[in-house]
Amino acid sequence: MYDVLSALLAVSFKFAFYYPIVMSFFWIAGGLYYYLRRERHARGRTDPPALDAAPFVSILIPCHNEGDNVRETIASAMAQRYPSFEVIAINDGSGDDTGEKLNLLAAQYPQLRVVHLDRNLGKANAMRMGALAARSEYLVCIDGDALLDEYATHWMVWHLCSGARVGAVTGNPRIRNRSTLLGRLQVGEFASIIGMIKRAQRVYGRIFTVSGVICAFRRTALHQIGYWSDSMVTEDIDISWRLQMNHWDIRYEPNAMCFILMPETVRGLWKQRLRWAQGGVEVLMRHTRDLFSWRRRRMWPVLGEYLLSLAWAYMMAFIILLWALGKVFELPEQLRVPTLLPSWHGVILAMICLLQFAASIVIDRRYETGVGRNYYWMIWYPMVFWLLSFTTTVAAVPKALAKRRGTRAVWVSPDRGLR
Repeated sequence: MYDVLSALLAVSFKFAFYYPIVMSFFWIAGGLYYYLRRERHARGRTDPPALDAAPFVSILIPCHNEGDNVRETIASAMAQRYPSFEVIAINDGSGDDTGEKLNLLAAQYPQLRVVHLDRNLGKANAMRMGALAARSEYLVCIDGDALLDEYATHWMVWHLCSGARVGAVTGNPRIRNRSTLLGRLQVGEFASIIGMIKRAQRVYGRIFTVSGVICAFRRTALHQIGYWSDSMVTEDIDISWRLQMNHWDIRYEPNAMCFILMPETVRGLWKQRLRWAQGGVEVLMRHTRDLFSWRRRRMWPVLGEYLLSLAWAYMMAFIILLWALGKVFELPEQLRVPTLLPSWHGVILAMICLLQFAASIVIDRRYETGVGRNYYWMIWYPMVFWLLSFTTTVAAVPKALAKRRGTRAVWVSPDRGLR
């Protein structure tokens, strides 16, 4: 018995060490390939490709208790350098003054229409109501606290117009609040982790998820798959999988930028990442069986990578559990974990992590001046966010399993950083 546990411990240590290294090189290789082939000599953000005939576009903004942010968000949407568009704000049962402010803004902007829902039915339902009210085939969707870059709509619509099977485009969210260590770490995370992963996934064939805070859709594609699911806590992951399972293409456009607020407290960050992790597990539980089809084989790498990330989280939990038990009980020598403090393994992991951040700075500096100033703080990223990642993943699996099927996912106002 002890020999089996000892062998399992040895495998756990090797997997926990090598998995993030292998994946880092995997993302770096894909991200750099994407950059060298598609970005290095591409047009700048302010010079998007011309459209033969710019189609009418609907910008959807679901709002729940966004009274503090909605004026800025609507103003940024109205400032789009695009010839023909409307903005539809969906007030989903807000308990603050969001509705009143939206009505005032509708009187100010002729292009703005407001849909009021009398109770909180969740973001997925709000998006569906907005899509049904829209007058366009092309839908640009942003959150109620996001500031849309003035060229973002043009870039995303260009992709949708470039191919009949392009069902969605995911943009490039950037962090607005960066006054704390957690804020600065997330600046680096969105550039070197999220942005690089999306580039690599685009190269390798399929994207795990669109960024729900900034994305665009072809309404025909949404109609075919039944729009957003109101029972999934992360509707953006679910709709990304369903679109691609139905052979719609998802593009990544780094020039389609928006600026967002993120949590700057440990409690707020934990709640956000737990929701993300739970959403991934829910999508896995709902759609894995449907992927066992040769016609959907291009989704297998996405599924495999996610299963490996779940395995890594539980391997880490197993190692920490043995270390904690060793502090209380006298364990056999072969089962002892003497310390969790980084040794040479930790140094190598930190170096690989910094290499990934350095590669991302090379790629990302064209989109945000001064992004390299956050490089100094990224040495803390593995300690803070890898710990957060595996703990939320471990907690998310039983939470997703315990959730009653069909339960509606309603709005919960997130932490928007320190005021």
